[in-house]
Amino acid sequence: MPRFDPHPVIRPTVITGASSGIGAATARALAELGHPVALGARRLEECEAVAHTIREKGGVAFVHRLDVTDPDSVDEFVTAAEQELGVIEILVSAAGAMRFGLAHEMSPADFVRQLDVHLAGPQRMLHRIVPGMIERQRGDVALIGSDCAVSPRPRMGAYNAAKAGLEALSIQLRMELEGTGVRVSMVRPGPTATEMGLDAPAEVIDDLIADWSAWGFARHPYQLRAADMAAAVTTAVAAPRGAHVIVSEVQPEAPLRKPAADTSQS
Repeated sequence: MPRFDPHPVIRPTVITGASSGIGAATARALAELGHPVALGARRLEECEAVAHTIREKGGVAFVHRLDVTDPDSVDEFVTAAEQELGVIEILVSAAGAMRFGLAHEMSPADFVRQLDVHLAGPQRMLHRIVPGMIERQRGDVALIGSDCAVSPRPRMGAYNAAKAGLEALSIQLRMELEGTGVRVSMVRPGPTATEMGLDAPAEVIDDLIADWSAWGFARHPYQLRAADMAAAVTTAVAAPRGAHVIVSEVQPEAPLRKPAADTSQS
């Protein structure tokens, strides 16, 4: 394959965690570019609602249940997506689950659950999809990471460790897949307004914000929109052949400063 051959215009895409947040926003964004999308998550009703908005705009959307912690579910989802849309050109790994808490107080079961969703889950998807991409010498993988991977925050339970592991995995994959035609991009969100963590009790959030402030993590209250992160994903996977967006970190812009008071007339 010539180095600068373009990707096919129509690129079947699978998206995990597509029922809400970054996954749902990315599904809509890629569908608007003309790519048929397979939406996977445990919450099928929410996925169907996202798919409905895509179809209303003329896009192609397929919905199938997916639990990234279950190898059989992963295989069933990808097999169904391939039968419906064709061979997979793009994988967006956006499934997530959040449980706040002090690392030493969190139950081992809850700790491992987060590692399973955020680290082992993406690997299960990679294991199922990437070999086909290598065979075709073409494919894009976008892993949704977190700035917590490089700047851990207190009271995040296993989230910091899971995202740090995912970041390391992405680096390893880039080395191992170099020259195969398969590109792996790490998309690293800063604070983003999604459903993750919204079920936490108010007292848990109060303690979280207090500790974040003490360690300098809450400089301003602004957050990213899920659509902001979807734009970063589409930029990474739409890069022309010969270019590779390795890491893309997006942070919320701070509120505008108030103009300094004019004291010239005093």
